[in-house]
Amino acid sequence: MLRILGKAASINVRKVLWTCREIGIAYEREDWGSGFAATDTPGFLALNPNGLVPVILDDGGALWESNTICRYLAGRHGRADLLSLEPRARAGVEQWMDWQATELNGSWRYAFMALVRQDPGFQDPAQIEAGARGWNRTMGILDRRLARTGAFAAGAAFTLADVVLGLSVNRWLMTPLPERPDYAGVMAYHARLCARPAFLEHGCNGIP
Repeated sequence: MLRILGKAASINVRKVLWTCREIGIAYEREDWGSGFAATDTPGFLALNPNGLVPVILDDGGALWESNTICRYLAGRHGRADLLSLEPRARAGVEQWMDWQATELNGSWRYAFMALVRQDPGFQDPAQIEAGARGWNRTMGILDRRLARTGAFAAGAAFTLADVVLGLSVNRWLMTPLPERPDYAGVMAYHARLCARPAFLEHGCNGIP
């Protein structure tokens, strides 16, 4: 059986859990990460040299990086609806997954660490304000995309791009930002995702 190493509260672990639920994959999850089993031990670092969760273990060995794991699971289980086999359509999904992992993730770090984690190292008021503005600006890119598709990130159908972006949208909505633009496209998108039981279980479940 598939083993997932990582605490259930982690946003990146939740990507994998959501993907498993969409596909119908049975798994065993083990608590690793902050507050649980340490990820800086030689044993864990042999699985992921970055010392981060999630890591999956199956008969192919260990695999890390959450977006890569989601792609692997969709491919292994023949879910071309989640990640197309046609090169152009696949690239359309992967570009939004990569954007989530780079541009969008990079934009929320300071504001999220300050306002949700309340980390003492992230309490400069000017940087919080700048971070919130940058996060909102980046979310505006997604809002305009969703206004064009009228449905999901890669087009009319739900794909893996929506797993990773849906969790990011949930985080944005749950963070007490000083100001949050009224993005109609994002809000309609969030409502569409809330019709999916897997999102309610692993995305919109009260965890930012």
